[in-house]
Amino acid sequence: MDFTFSDEQKLLADSVERFIQDDYDFDSRRAVLKSEEGFSRKTWATFAELGWLAIPFSEEDGGLGGGAVETMIVQEAFGKGLVVEPYLSTVVLGGGFIRHGGTAAQKQALIPQIIEGKALLAFAQTEPTSRYALNDVSTKAEKSGSGWKLSGHKAVVLHAPSADKLIVTARTGGARTDEAGITLFLVDAKAAGVTRRDYPTVDGFRASEVTLDGVQVGAEDVIGEVDNGLPLIEQVVDEGIAAVVAEAVGAMKVLNDTTVEYLKTRVQFGQPIGKFQVLQHRAVDMFMNYEQSKSMSYMANLKLGEEAKARKKAISAAKVQIGKSGRFVGQQAVQLHGGMGMTDELNVGHYFKRLTMIDTQFGNIDHHLKRFGSL
Repeated sequence: MDFTFSDEQKLLADSVERFIQDDYDFDSRRAVLKSEEGFSRKTWATFAELGWLAIPFSEEDGGLGGGAVETMIVQEAFGKGLVVEPYLSTVVLGGGFIRHGGTAAQKQALIPQIIEGKALLAFAQTEPTSRYALNDVSTKAEKSGSGWKLSGHKAVVLHAPSADKLIVTARTGGARTDEAGITLFLVDAKAAGVTRRDYPTVDGFRASEVTLDGVQVGAEDVIGEVDNGLPLIEQVVDEGIAAVVAEAVGAMKVLNDTTVEYLKTRVQFGQPIGKFQVLQHRAVDMFMNYEQSKSMSYMANLKLGEEAKARKKAISAAKVQIGKSGRFVGQQAVQLHGGMGMTDELNVGHYFKRLTMIDTQFGNIDHHLKRFGSL
């Protein structure tokens, strides 16, 4: 595989890295987290102005025609800054469903709004009993005239508090865990019958418990095929996994650099603690885990365009590596910083929280080991 970036990709990486370094410092992020929405609309507008919201969309739809590698570049930089804006929910997941399964009318209505930063989306899939199984759907969609009526409960819907539209999985046929009979619907977040309970997550993001009580949607709100939505869901969720894997790589990079710098400057027994061989070995192990994760991230993103089985194996392998390495790097960074590593004022603990949440997002180590084995 060729891991060399093109000139355009290098320019993209430089621009996002420069923004994170100059305009997205840790103290500013802490202030944003305390705001009502938990992210900055001003920063989101900047993303739109810089063209980052247009990256994965085709030129025919008004986008920049980028692919998985460009999304990986953005997400890795976002991981370095612990970016809390809803890029994953809106552009990667929401935009992915519209790109791969949307009708011409849906694309025309939504993609320009996403690119301009005027529309936020959230993917409502997880349910209280589903854990990581994408085919475990209890939410019901019943025919109602020419449209549908949705009823059910969705849990931990990331960025739902600020979303304009929800992309909801619902069962239009079959039993609760059947692979057939699942359909995707585009639902107005303020539609009658939609209620939310909002809360912050451990890593500072915002999520909601969403209840759907007889929510009316039209036939034009169906995304993809009726009763055959699972393949589309699996494809877009795999793209989401590749994106959070890249984000985790960025977070591990910061933890490695921060820890090495601390080992060079923290003096004990009359010398920097980085002089002690046992700590050098731990720093090397952290670096090796980071490098392994970075390689797996590249491989996973390059495999996204292949047939389903190869894609799923690559994504699950990368997710397992990220889960193991993220835990190791986070734990070592906290321990090597001593008591300071446990404080809220130091960024190390915040990166570790995000890596911990990424491990569970879209399936943990055990889930993806089982998925990989089944393939």
